[in-house]
Amino acid sequence: MPQKSDTHLPLDGIRVVEFTHMVMGPTCGMALGDMGADVIKVEPLTGDSTRRLLGSGAGFYPLFNRNKKSLALDLHSAAGREVVMRLIATADIVSENFKTETMHKLGLDYATLSAIHPRLIYVSHKGFLPGPYDHRTALDEVVQMMGGLAYMTGRPGDPLRAGSSVNDIMGGLFGAMGAMAALMQRAQTGRGQEVQAALFENNIFLVAQHMLQFAVTGKAAAPMPERISPWGIYDVFSVKNGAQIFLAVVGDTQWRVFCDAFGFADLFADTRLGTNNDRVRARDWMLPLLRTRLADWDAATLAQVFEREGLPFAPITDPQHLFEDPHLQATGGLAPMNLPDGRPTATPLLPLTLNGKRLGLRLNPPRLGEHGRALLESLHYSTQEIDALVADGVLLAP
Repeated sequence: MPQKSDTHLPLDGIRVVEFTHMVMGPTCGMALGDMGADVIKVEPLTGDSTRRLLGSGAGFYPLFNRNKKSLALDLHSAAGREVVMRLIATADIVSENFKTETMHKLGLDYATLSAIHPRLIYVSHKGFLPGPYDHRTALDEVVQMMGGLAYMTGRPGDPLRAGSSVNDIMGGLFGAMGAMAALMQRAQTGRGQEVQAALFENNIFLVAQHMLQFAVTGKAAAPMPERISPWGIYDVFSVKNGAQIFLAVVGDTQWRVFCDAFGFADLFADTRLGTNNDRVRARDWMLPLLRTRLADWDAATLAQVFEREGLPFAPITDPQHLFEDPHLQATGGLAPMNLPDGRPTATPLLPLTLNGKRLGLRLNPPRLGEHGRALLESLHYSTQEIDALVADGVLLAP
């Protein structure tokens, strides 16, 4: 169940009104909500479309909309816009990830709102920052393809998107970072500002290491499956019973430890393998030899040896098995949570601690319109006025 409210969370007292859908915008609100902000998700009467996604999108809504309240409104009606304007008058931050013209038509763009509320911070999540591409419709996969990440992830001639919504998630986190920076600046100047985050620019930040690799070496970075590894041993090994395990030996000290642990005195004495760079150059014949020698080991025993010796290793894990990960369970990295349909589950928390504590769950992902009636009461709507908005199809308040 959600934890009790902690009044010492860093963003306690900050109100966020978000007009978001999919992943990028909701991630920003999730991060701010996890840090204590009062986040109100304004949804159409039909709800955020991610509530109904199947397949790889089925987890979007419950993950990125925890610690929020849901207000379901018809924003195309004058009465619905009046509700939103009253709500924004109580807000510190407005966050959105719709098309600029959509927010402008609704009178919810930055220019309009900031003229009324100069202290307001407005976070805009887009596909591209202003420039020649900003008219395009962007998706995570689109910017991965055009921004070099798919090229780096796949094999040559076979671009492959990363196995997570990396740009959407990171873009939302950068939006939250910008919002917090703007809050700090507002404390000094008394004025808000617009913060912009974008998928394409986020993707460029992700591949910047490969751009700078070219700047330093003069050679184009090879896709990750074909890259020249900076380490002699840094690979997935297939071992006993068809199991797989990632093993790494980085640096000359670890090479000594590795050879001692497995009785590979002949390899340690081989002058062709004396330094890490030597072992990188010898990978073509060294790795097949090591694969043969380790093939009869079972993965669990290899893991025990690597852990005992302080060498890097990792089991190859499917995401669904992380619910049972002993480290996540022991450290509070998974918080109990109810899905909108009431089923219990757990959710991974932000990967940080503040004052030694994880930022936990205060509110389950809300049902559509769950907090509508209470929110309007806080805006001084009478019971009769709320009932009339429900009857007129402006407000969903189950």
